This record gives sequence, structure tokens and C-alpha cells, in this order.
Amino acid sequence: MVARDIQHFSESRVKIRAYFCYLFSKNLPNRLPAITPEAITARLLKIKGDLADCEGVYLLDERGVQVSPTYLKHGQLDEDAGRIRSDRAYYYRTMREKRCTITDPYPSLISNELCVTASQPIFDENGHIHYVACMDMPLGEVLRIAHPTAMNSLAGKFFRYTYAAFTVALAMVALLLFVKGVEAFVMYGSDYHALQINDIFEATILLTLSLAIFDLVKTLYEEEVMGKHRESGSFDTHKTMVRFLGSIIIALSIEALMLVFKFAITEPDKLIDALFIITGVFMLLVGMSMYLKNTNRNNHEG
Repeated sequence: MVARDIQHFSESRVKIRAYFCYLFSKNLPNRLPAITPEAITARLLKIKGDLADCEGVYLLDERGVQVSPTYLKHGQLDEDAGRIRSDRAYYYRTMREKRCTITDPYPSLISNELCVTASQPIFDENGHIHYVACMDMPLGEVLRIAHPTAMNSLAGKFFRYTYAAFTVALAMVALLLFVKGVEAFVMYGSDYHALQINDIFEATILLTLSLAIFDLVKTLYEEEVMGKHRESGSFDTHKTMVRFLGSIIIALSIEALMLVFKFAITEPDKLIDALFIITGVFMLLVGMSMYLKNTNRNNHEG
């Protein structure tokens, strides 16, 4: 889960930085004749109050020395004042780029959980950096800011629990199909000579459908129940769709093949029924090919 969160952060980095840049520019005094640490700290505390999950805020001077305590959710760390932070990425990147920056996720010294530090340079009227305002945010909260959802609302919770119920039900269906598919040939025990070709075909169909439904369950659980939306989610959705349709096409193809063999031996006049299934498989293949073509074209244009 941690690796996936880091990947989501990397994909959403531009959006996350834009959010913090807006937050800093809206609240912090900048490019004024006289800017005091007290004025900047007061604005930082206002930002911290607006962001309930903010881990802490603090202020550095142009040399990277912390000139304020670290203000936490509850209380403050006075001993942090005077510490040298010039070797920290949130300081030297901001000084080098002379703009708002965000760090890569790293373990927080406060909570021991992954966090991200956003930092904003404070300029005087001549364009010289005097201070660097810093704010630590938990990685999970940063991702929620980048991908806001209604998961915490009453309607959001209802739909979340509904999707969870459907996920459990579909998982049970996938499990039953798997059990029946295995049972189709395990029931013969070691007497494999008694195993019929029809049983092998039916087991393959059941197992293929079980795999397709399991893939659907996985997607529903990750995106609708856990709320793990990705900026590149369209690609993952296309990938899941293709995998699911591919499993259905394979199952139908096996069914058509089985009917062709069966009817060719026992009831040749019913071969037309197998032809209808083959035609349906062909149409699914054509439709999926057009879907993939349009998807790839849109991705390249975007």
C-alpha cells in the first residue's frame, strides 16, 4: 500500500504543488518593505487551523536556521527553534528554485508516518529571500487533497457500503465458480481415464469466468471501497476492461468450440446455434479492437 501511495503522489505531484502554491500565496505576506517572523508565523498558524490534519508548521531564515518553534496539532516544540535545516530538501530546493516546492514523501520525525513538506520562499521588496515557510502534511491527507471524494459524506458512505456488499457477493460468486470448476475434474480422483472432454471444457469456462469476476471484484474494492483513485486511472480502467472482456471472449470461444464438436457428432442440424455464438465472439473482438484503437488515439492526443 505504501508503494502505491508513493506512485499516486508521483502521478499527482503537479496538482499537489499547485494546491500548496495557491494556499501559500493566498495567506502569506510577501514582497513587502518589512516582513516580520511574527506576521508570517501568524499566517502559518491560520493555514494550520484550516487544515485539520496538518502535522506542523515552522519558519526558517535565509540561512536555513529555524526561527520559530514547530507548531503541532496540539502544542509546539520550542526546542526546534535554532536548529539548522539547511541540509533539508524543503530548504535548499526552495532557495535554489526560488518558488514554492514540495518534497518527496519521507518518514516524519513527529508521527513516524510518511509525510510531505511544502515550503514557500518569502521575499522582500527587492526580491531577496528572507524566510522559508514550511508545512508538514501526512501523505494520505495530501493524496486526499489531490483526489477529493465524497467518501466521508452520508451519501458517500452509503454508496461505499453498497459497493462493499456487491464486492463481497461477487467474490462469493467467483469462489463458487472456482470450486465448481475444480470439482468438474477433481471428482474423478486418480481415474483420469474416465474424464470426459466436455468436463474439461466446462471446467475451463467456469475457471475463466471466475477469474474475470475476480478481476472485477479487485477493481471495485480498490477504487470504490478503498477510494484509491489515480490520476492515470483511465489507463487502469481500460486495462481492467480489456482483461475482463478478454476473459469473457475466451469463455465464449471455448463454449462455441465445445458445441461445434458436440453437434458435429450428435446433432449436425444444430451447428447453426454454435455459429451464432461464434458470430457474437467475433463482434466482441471487433468492438474491443475499436475500443482499444480509440483509447490509444485519445491517450496520444492527450
